[in-house]
Amino acid sequence: WSLDKANVLATSRLWRKVMTETFEREFPDLKVEHQLIDSAAMILIKNPRGLNGVVVTSNLFGDIISDEASVIPGSIGLLPSASLSGIPDGKGKCNGIYEPIHGSAPDISGKGIVNPLGTILSVAMMLRYSLNLPEEAKAVEAAVKAAIDGGLRTKDMGGNAATKEVGDEVAKQLAAILTKP
Repeated sequence: WSLDKANVLATSRLWRKVMTETFEREFPDLKVEHQLIDSAAMILIKNPRGLNGVVVTSNLFGDIISDEASVIPGSIGLLPSASLSGIPDGKGKCNGIYEPIHGSAPDISGKGIVNPLGTILSVAMMLRYSLNLPEEAKAVEAAVKAAIDGGLRTKDMGGNAATKEVGDEVAKQLAAILTKP
């Protein structure tokens, strides 16, 4: 999926042209589907799986649609993100910048109420895509899943666990996973 606002913005018309040319030249076996960002937002709400796959868009539209998508799993604090310099192929390393989709959340910094799971899952993405450590990434993801399955919830997820408590539990789960024979 390539999301833009080509019906209104000249920059989006250029985006669409460049995306089409790039896919034709570099990924001839893949079909790029263009979608207007407002229409994509409606699809996401009506049928979240309707946008399943890779989504390529500008920073602004990506920020908006990813924040909207965060309500699907229940909290913006759960979702990781990556800005990659290339396409991960599972063989080599791909430079990237990794962070939770909520960014730094300076308004709640230092209060012990930030959900750290999006940050932890961003580390898993870094392990997988930039460091080519897929097994370690799976272990981190499994540790997060185990913590959630064990009932640990931060305030944004309907619980009362503090940031440190969640981080400590994920670390404990990760240690258990990594020491299994």
